[in-house]
Amino acid sequence: MARRWKWRRVQSGTALAAIILGSVIVRGGVDAAKPVIKIVTQSPLSGEQSALGEQIKLGTQLAVDEGKARIEKLGYTLQYIPFDDQAKPEVGVANAKNFLADPDVLLVIGHWNSGVALPSSEVYRDVSLTMISPANTHPMITDRNYANVNRVCGRDDVQGPVGARFAAQDLKAKSVYVLHDKTLYGQGVAEAFRDEAKKLGLQVLGYEGTEEKSNFDPILIPVKAKNPDLVYFGGIYHQAAVILKQMREKGIKAAYMGPDGLDSSEMAKIAGKAVVGSYYTTVAGPPSAYREAAAFVKTFKQRFGKESESFSMYAYDATAVGIKAIEAAIKDAKGKKPTREQVAAAVRKVEHKGITGDIRFDSKGDPVKAKYFVLKFEKEEYPGKIVKVLEIEAPPLKKP
Repeated sequence: MARRWKWRRVQSGTALAAIILGSVIVRGGVDAAKPVIKIVTQSPLSGEQSALGEQIKLGTQLAVDEGKARIEKLGYTLQYIPFDDQAKPEVGVANAKNFLADPDVLLVIGHWNSGVALPSSEVYRDVSLTMISPANTHPMITDRNYANVNRVCGRDDVQGPVGARFAAQDLKAKSVYVLHDKTLYGQGVAEAFRDEAKKLGLQVLGYEGTEEKSNFDPILIPVKAKNPDLVYFGGIYHQAAVILKQMREKGIKAAYMGPDGLDSSEMAKIAGKAVVGSYYTTVAGPPSAYREAAAFVKTFKQRFGKESESFSMYAYDATAVGIKAIEAAIKDAKGKKPTREQVAAAVRKVEHKGITGDIRFDSKGDPVKAKYFVLKFEKEEYPGKIVKVLEIEAPPLKKP
């Protein structure tokens, strides 16, 4: 029965997406003189992870607003359609199958969750539809070596070890208890952290996954008994914050760290005072980390009435790269509407000076260099204070 209800939800989400896409097509008729090019996003716009999904949506919207005039000069109307993937693989795939049938869709910005991005990008690959991710960190996003799949952020097989090295060398931790949320993303980054921690000589006292959302007694009782120097949680803020609160309530004094899934104002809101003193690594620094971000932050606040967070900037840059590629593809096609294959090829040639830094892709779609940050919540507010910044080259493609 539960499975049947779940499928109905997917059908409902797809139907809603079709209505949204259709409404944009109708509105496109207002400027009938110009053919339409569409950019879509996929990110969670409902549910527990919607705060981060909304940042991706709004960052993309701002880039489209600023870039559409350039596309109009080339004879096309640029439109943007956000899709809610609900942080669910089946919804992301259903959305993808819906909008790929529209030949005007030439670019996807997304996703937030690697577990949604991987199956959805298989659908994009079938029609050579370009995907540029602002947030997906799982190595397999680009290690499949698809010509149309790219990201502007770093990777978990680098982010996890960055956290482990900070724990060993800066925090001087000798032991760690590793937890994760059993998702592709959370378990993947937790494994990368654990493996590097072992290499560095840290004693891994436990390694456990949980899908629990509210009562973490079953995993925190053994954590307290083992008394680690550090607890590492691979997952998203809605679980991470509750685990941290319950740790402190139980008198567990271990340092606490997680990956970029904790990189949200919701982490501080949910954890409250317990967040103070905790650490997180991220592939997307806060606006204060970038010289070019001040104007973006101001415009974002004026346009949307809310503060920009890290991944809004990465979505903005990912979209700017995509628009630049669409421009180039139109010119290469001598003014004709480019094919999806032409846009995908153009993306790999783009060199873009974004607000998050210089962006250029390697042969598999990773940024040639990516930044990794370690931050500490010194107050009960977001973002944390930057305590370390590293710029690291993308790993080479792994041979099968």
